[in-house]
Amino acid sequence: METTIFEKEPSFYERNRNLIKGFLIGFLTLLMLIPAALVSELVNERKQRQEEVVKEVSSKWANNQTITGPILSVPYKVYTPLADGNVSVQTSHFYLLPETLNIDGQVVPEERHRSLYTVALYRSNLKISGSFLPASAANQLKIAPENIMWAESQVLMGIDDVRGLEDEVAINWNAENITMEAGVPNNKVVASGLYANVAIDPAQKISFSLDAKVKGSSNLYFTPIGKTTEASLRSTWKNPAFDGQYLPDKTADISNTGFTAHWKVMQVSRSYPQSWVAGTEYDIEKSAFGVKLIQPADGYAKTQRSVKYAILFIGLTFFVFFFLEMVQKRQVHPLQYLLVGFALCIFYTLLLSISEYTGFNPAYFIAATATVALICSYIWSIFKSGKIAGGFICALTGLYGYIFILIQLEDYALLFGSIGLFIILAVIMYYSRKIDWYAHDRKLQVNV
Repeated sequence: METTIFEKEPSFYERNRNLIKGFLIGFLTLLMLIPAALVSELVNERKQRQEEVVKEVSSKWANNQTITGPILSVPYKVYTPLADGNVSVQTSHFYLLPETLNIDGQVVPEERHRSLYTVALYRSNLKISGSFLPASAANQLKIAPENIMWAESQVLMGIDDVRGLEDEVAINWNAENITMEAGVPNNKVVASGLYANVAIDPAQKISFSLDAKVKGSSNLYFTPIGKTTEASLRSTWKNPAFDGQYLPDKTADISNTGFTAHWKVMQVSRSYPQSWVAGTEYDIEKSAFGVKLIQPADGYAKTQRSVKYAILFIGLTFFVFFFLEMVQKRQVHPLQYLLVGFALCIFYTLLLSISEYTGFNPAYFIAATATVALICSYIWSIFKSGKIAGGFICALTGLYGYIFILIQLEDYALLFGSIGLFIILAVIMYYSRKIDWYAHDRKLQVNV
């Protein structure tokens, strides 16, 4: 008597195992976006804490400084006829800007540390000089000379944060030294600063000069109020950012010993005139220019950029893992994929925490080395093959090196990234052609 053995028909999972596993890996890759997003939020939180520390230290030292002035404020009488035949006499003001304004400054940087953070501060020694032509303003504004009260004029000097003044400021006004007082009578021209009462001979050209020791945080700006404004700055700070409405001319130089910069701004390149009457106000500080002392490297910004590549890194690692599984014909549990994914995410927390002490580049090397060692030792325990573990070390090291270069680049990051991804895709396609994706299905058919 013969016995017939019938093979069980393969299930849907057995027939589509590779396809299902591929979709599962894709889902796990997307699932890893959750811890990556949490890491990104942690980076933002630490960066916000840094900004709070910078503001706190700056508030106790002095904030960003914008120097505006000197500006002449001259009162004059305005006669207005009344209905009853009388005449109302009121006092108004007009404002006069210098014909020439020369600024020569030396910026001495200082770094203050609070907890893990470094704050860039500075002290500056400024020499400001120039000249006025009072008669030109009266002619341009068409004010009767007999109505102008030249003897009651004031000179205004705008300073954003007067706490930054380290000494009294005396202006040399036509060879007469006059100590300037705190406050400004008319804050519609400058919000805060100093003033001094001066007497003016309208027929005489006025020369002035003053020295000011001003400290501040990060930014030092100047307002180009002269008909011709020239400014020169020098410092030992190696990482300046020239900012504002005007850039330095060709004489600007940045080296390992610091920087020097020179600006020349003409009246025709501004949006406000040399003189105007009260009631016609201009926001002259919008035309300010100057320098910003920036930190050499912003570890939080670089860490945030590296987190943005997390999905790319996790996806490529998972697919390499999947190809090894196909080539070695060895099942890898989804939980093992998750553990590898969490190891890749912990890399970013290591990078963030270590970079706060060592800087970004050393932290990246330490965190990448630790992560590669952890994952590759885990790979060896799964496949029991030193060759596979070594290949995985090379693959992960190449990926971390590729991401590191992308983070360092700014202008060419998109170009380098696109070329790199194209090469990676080409390599994956080349090696994937050797995989027999339907070998398991054919085996099932033979068994049937």
